[in-house]
Amino acid sequence: MARGTNLPEDEAVEVLAPRANPHLRGHEAAERELRRLTEAGRLPHAILLCGPRGIGKATLAFRLARFLLARSGDGFGDGDGGLAIDPEQSVFHRVASGGHADLLTVERTYDPRRRRLRSEILVEDTREIAGFFRLTAAEEGWRIVIVDGAEEMNRNAANALLKILEEPPRRALLLLVSHSPGRLLPTIRSRCRRFPLMAPARSVLMQLLGLYRPELAKAEAEALAELSEGSIGRALELAGAGGLAIYRSLLDMLLQMPRMDIAQLYTFTDKVARPEAEDSYRAAEMLLSQFLARMVARAARRQFEDEGFLAGEREVMQRLTARADPARWAALRDQIDQGFTNTDQLNLDRRQAMLGAFFAIEEMAR
Repeated sequence: MARGTNLPEDEAVEVLAPRANPHLRGHEAAERELRRLTEAGRLPHAILLCGPRGIGKATLAFRLARFLLARSGDGFGDGDGGLAIDPEQSVFHRVASGGHADLLTVERTYDPRRRRLRSEILVEDTREIAGFFRLTAAEEGWRIVIVDGAEEMNRNAANALLKILEEPPRRALLLLVSHSPGRLLPTIRSRCRRFPLMAPARSVLMQLLGLYRPELAKAEAEALAELSEGSIGRALELAGAGGLAIYRSLLDMLLQMPRMDIAQLYTFTDKVARPEAEDSYRAAEMLLSQFLARMVARAARRQFEDEGFLAGEREVMQRLTARADPARWAALRDQIDQGFTNTDQLNLDRRQAMLGAFFAIEEMAR
């Protein structure tokens, strides 16, 4: 077994950024195929790694990049058919620190005016790729670019990338990471070899939660696994943001419909919409949208007697769906999601966005 492939079973493991993470589970088939193509000299010039958010797509992209750069540098992958290299190798450390001359990462940049990440990848970011690919590889091997969150490119950025894909340089690899490939230009998708990745099995997710967050009680880990829908990244984000407590608060307020406790609602929105509560706000935003989606899906399939509900969910969902049909709730969910998107893009008041979402639910429930 290649060193760095598996997590130790007897101790907690630090959660690392994708570029520095030596651990990956659940995507062994994709690893084997990427290695096979590499060793056969048939690796495509552009690869699209797609699948749900937070399942390890970016981690796999950096894993492949390290493997290729090690083959042209000071280390080699192991013989198990995967892409892991020794974490002690110089290549590993340089990729982890962002200091490898033959690897460029493109992602959303920081907006100092709004003091947050930009909502899109700009054309200046993708134009940098062309200049990077024109350079000679520092170590006479691959030149690799990873675009993390490729669906976040704006139109101009996407067109600039398309020009590169139309005339790919030799020994250059473009890795696009996307949880929403349908938002990419069809001409970009058609020029990439697509690797669709699936969320890991529930058992794998529980193992990872036990390793990364061993302090969680089993019931908490199971609830996070259910809410994260197979995404270890989302599960860890929720754990860090107090997502279970936020979800319980959401259910408690929704249970009161069609009349809410206004004081409770204002206390909740004040708490999650504070400037320093970015993670809590994102968790509340996502959990509210996800609750409505789960409710609509169950109502449409009439599955309110099945297992799989979290504590309190069934009663809330049955109460709300008795007051409006699934199609109307689905339309309201789209409306609420668009309101949250507009709030981000226009830098509007988050507290008002959250209040507006609950008032819209209250109106629908009357």
